[in-house]
Amino acid sequence: MYNVHQNVQASLGHFRMEDYWFRYSSFVPRLYNWCLDLGFEPGKIMPSRAFCSDESQGYPIILLAKHFGTFPFNHGQVGGIMACDRHGPHAHHGKDLVIVHASHVGYDPETYTFGTYRRIQSVNHRCSSNCGKIHATINWYLNEYEFACRNITVDMRADHCRVTLDNQYLSRSRERSLVLHLEKIVEHNLDGEVIPLSIQSTSRTFMATQTFCQHMSWFFKAGERQPIGDALLPEYFTFHTSLREDVDGSRQLEQNLIGAMPWIVTSAEPMLTAAQANTQAEFDRAYRSISQDKNYRGRNLVYLAGLHVDISPSPEQTFVLTKFIPWAAYVQLASGERYLLEQDALFAKLNACSSENPQQLPLDDAIHMMEEEEEIYLHLPY
Repeated sequence: MYNVHQNVQASLGHFRMEDYWFRYSSFVPRLYNWCLDLGFEPGKIMPSRAFCSDESQGYPIILLAKHFGTFPFNHGQVGGIMACDRHGPHAHHGKDLVIVHASHVGYDPETYTFGTYRRIQSVNHRCSSNCGKIHATINWYLNEYEFACRNITVDMRADHCRVTLDNQYLSRSRERSLVLHLEKIVEHNLDGEVIPLSIQSTSRTFMATQTFCQHMSWFFKAGERQPIGDALLPEYFTFHTSLREDVDGSRQLEQNLIGAMPWIVTSAEPMLTAAQANTQAEFDRAYRSISQDKNYRGRNLVYLAGLHVDISPSPEQTFVLTKFIPWAAYVQLASGERYLLEQDALFAKLNACSSENPQQLPLDDAIHMMEEEEEIYLHLPY
């Protein structure tokens, strides 16, 4: 999705969060009522969730079961990836169909930071990364960026700038690496070559371009040679990695994020930015799969994607407090009508629906009834 370099930041910036969220206990009944407004038949709607396997995603699943009256089908894989090979079984399990996809990110209300979550069932209620799959995927890239911030130095002069680059940024032999946009950083001669001013054992020093020098003057004073640090902005680098060996889809999350990775690693909240990017990329990918799948043809279907914000529970809480931030939706009706709703329109549509659902399933009563029936079946001869 993020293959047009200059549009990545704009795409991520269109994912609005402030004032665009619903409490999950409000979101699900609104979604259910919207489906009824579209002509879905009560009692014949098969929801499906495409969530990560994390235990923090359990509460949204419970609420989907409560309001739609059935346990949702599972379209989800670790990291909030959609299993697009499960459309057929899902279509066969209900008359009308709903798919809710969400990437997720933890939020610590005590430190006001994203990316961690308190595990109540762990020893000492320890906090750990959330989503763990996203953290594991971006961790290598974060480390590479931090190394570059320390090992690229800038030497400002009165009328020019010199930049010293670690030798690995001058080599194309690494299969997985941070790649500098040297044409923006280092002066080239008429033949397109870069000629070092000096050569060190592990680095080379070059004359910087005038544009790069002007940019660095916002961060550094003349006569001070120091690491580039967070002045290394996304416009000056990208990442190279080979994903051709991903034959089983296990690196789909990395494929979703690789184009946006310079903006992720330079973000003040990398886990949040990564979760947003994954939601956007995965909706784009899954929408095309769903809209073309023959099993969904002639059916009522809503495919909705967004972001789960898992607010870390206190030791006294049973479940996480989850907020849902909608991103986009695809609507397909049996009449043949098809359309997309972008974030503003989708939020307005959900917000206009009632948050009350008198048809919701009383879970306690349903579980008690099942327990009574279980007692009866205990006396069967098998």
